[in-house]
Amino acid sequence: MRNIKVILQYEGTRYQGWQRQVSTGNTIQGKLETLLTKMCGRAVAVNGAGRTDAGVHALGQAANFHLESDWTPEEIMAYMNEYLPEDIAVIEAAEVPERFHSRLNAKEKTYCYRVLNSDVPHIFDRRYVYALPGKLDMEAMQRAADILCGTHDYRAFTSNKRSRKSTVRTVDAIIIGRAGDEIRFTFRGNGFLYHMVRIMTGTLLEVGMHEREAAQVEMLLQAGTREDAGFLAPAKGLALVEVRY
Repeated sequence: MRNIKVILQYEGTRYQGWQRQVSTGNTIQGKLETLLTKMCGRAVAVNGAGRTDAGVHALGQAANFHLESDWTPEEIMAYMNEYLPEDIAVIEAAEVPERFHSRLNAKEKTYCYRVLNSDVPHIFDRRYVYALPGKLDMEAMQRAADILCGTHDYRAFTSNKRSRKSTVRTVDAIIIGRAGDEIRFTFRGNGFLYHMVRIMTGTLLEVGMHEREAAQVEMLLQAGTREDAGFLAPAKGLALVEVRY
């Protein structure tokens, strides 16, 4: 069995997230597996590096799958791009060692959250940004972001209350910058919990609006209570940028 790694881009607006679901075939993983199964004539399972939520986009999602085929990676990529929906694309394809797993072998992931900080709508960006007019305190948000970095228990920053798995993660950097009317939050870390980036973004925005103090972030990490953390920022502003191995 050959192991093929692909890098994907997709606009997540109309999909119910990455992970396949019994109730719907309208997921990124579902679309890929349906197409590859048709291509190979047998069931093909696709592993994704990150399980992006419904409405979340990707610029560099990594995935891998095993198949029995003589097709070159270039031919597989061409076939997939011919038959995938126009809002999903394969931008790279390569054969990798049999034991490679796109999620288990990932070392670092980078996400970007885009906030349109303007009173004027940007029509052509409306699917990719969260519109939040009004003044935001950039320095206060960066101070709070710096507190969130490091190795911590991030149980206050996940919506998954039933998971028994560890909620300890390492966030290497959170960089907040302005590009014109946009404020961009870039998160780099070894992994992120369910809704973690969006809750951290909501918390930082509350700091920026002076609805909470930057120093309170330290208390959130210690208390570990989801109800005390910030709001869940809308999915459309978030994109998985890169997965590093």
